[in-house]
Amino acid sequence: MTFDWFKKWALYHPEKVAFKEYETGREYTYRQIDNLAQATSRWFTEDLELKTGDRVAVLSENNLEYVVLFSVAQKTGITLVLLNYRLAPPELDFMIENSDPSVLVSEKKFEEKVSELKQLHRLKHHFLLEDLAEKHISWLDSGETFTFDNKSFSENHPVYLIYTSGTTAFPKGAIYSHKMLFWNSINTELRLDITSEDRALNCAPPFHTGSWNVLQNPFVLHGAYTLLMRSFDPDAVLKQLQQDGHTIFWGVPTMLKMMAESPVFEKTDFSKIRYFVIGGEAMPIPLIRKYHDKGIPIRQGYGLTEVGPNVYSLDQSDAIRKQGSIGTPNFYYEVKLVDSSGSEVKQGETGELIIKGPTVTPGYWKNDKATKETIIDGWFHTGDLMKQDDEGYFFVVDRIKNMYISGGENVYPAEVEHLISTLQEVQSIAIIGIPDEKWGETGKAFIVKKANSKLTGEQVKAFCMEHLAKYKVPKHIEFLETLPVNNAGKIDRKKLKTQQDER
Repeated sequence: MTFDWFKKWALYHPEKVAFKEYETGREYTYRQIDNLAQATSRWFTEDLELKTGDRVAVLSENNLEYVVLFSVAQKTGITLVLLNYRLAPPELDFMIENSDPSVLVSEKKFEEKVSELKQLHRLKHHFLLEDLAEKHISWLDSGETFTFDNKSFSENHPVYLIYTSGTTAFPKGAIYSHKMLFWNSINTELRLDITSEDRALNCAPPFHTGSWNVLQNPFVLHGAYTLLMRSFDPDAVLKQLQQDGHTIFWGVPTMLKMMAESPVFEKTDFSKIRYFVIGGEAMPIPLIRKYHDKGIPIRQGYGLTEVGPNVYSLDQSDAIRKQGSIGTPNFYYEVKLVDSSGSEVKQGETGELIIKGPTVTPGYWKNDKATKETIIDGWFHTGDLMKQDDEGYFFVVDRIKNMYISGGENVYPAEVEHLISTLQEVQSIAIIGIPDEKWGETGKAFIVKKANSKLTGEQVKAFCMEHLAKYKVPKHIEFLETLPVNNAGKIDRKKLKTQQDER
């Protein structure tokens, strides 16, 4: 099977614009991207001596060069390591050490962060994305048609390594294979009724599976058009949805809330929009109604980095009737809700969601333990508790792993707790997610200090800011004499939440 999607569309519709950059106005057709990817593939394999399976780490916002690198991955079998530019240098160092890339491609704006990395010595090559862009421009200006003999590799070969925030001390590199890429796109196209005439805007950060795989890659497979934005700006998004004639938009509820509160919202013509796709967390009914009043249907969804991410979808016609539901499974999935013993629960009862299908990850990079704990007999154990109503619609009840979502970003308390516990004055710590008007949820840290400690909350926050992405830093810190424990002697997070809710 060929995985080279741009090569096909370069044959079918060569002059159709595939991607455009909002900030620069630059745009590439399917033929141009394919030609540049062939030239880049030759440069990578001949001059840089990269082989199938080598990793290329990228530290960049959305841009045309990143898209070309994706096409290179489909042609050569190199694996892209999607680095999170919001992370602190120590976090990036872990990912570079773990993934062991041969190349780092980084934007100039992140030069200071890159200069602080301790793992740069591992790299055979490091160059700026801007330098790659100059190469691309010169290749296009030359008028030459480049050729490259695609490499052969299996459908389970990794196209991406996507690091998920760790439920333990460190993040895990989820392998995203070419097989997953194809079947997730098929699932998405079938359920969302994507056509080659659809137009979408992608302002999600490219270190997220959602940025690539909610709409962008399904659009590439279907030969559709995507506008790339480097970052989310509610006013700019609203204006572009109208000016660019977009038909679908994907975002998280926090983004839609900020858009609805913009003075541009009421003036925007949404007549070309077929629907908005929402993920990350449940969208409040009043906000859904506000968009429905503007003629914009809302489709709730559910997914995760290791499976998809388009696993469930709630048709827009059920957005109000099935408030809070993630809908029903997309086409090529088997799903079960099971109890702690692995037995399937009865309809209406709560159980952990487990998933089987061609979009389940082969596993975690260099982490057999996590792979075996998560994928059992082919079933991926999500750690999410759900229930199913009598019509077959699914509802998320709780997160086994205590994750909370802040502004659409997954935050795992254990990762942050591990860092704070390295402070000598901290005896014990627990972090929970609490409601936040702007971000949906934010972190609150409960800390027990050692005797005679003068540690302050501001000192803890400053320490976290040095080592963590800003969205992971607890917004609230409370010092306690002791942390509540349950009968097993473990920290009772439920009691912390209850005490917090009672205030």
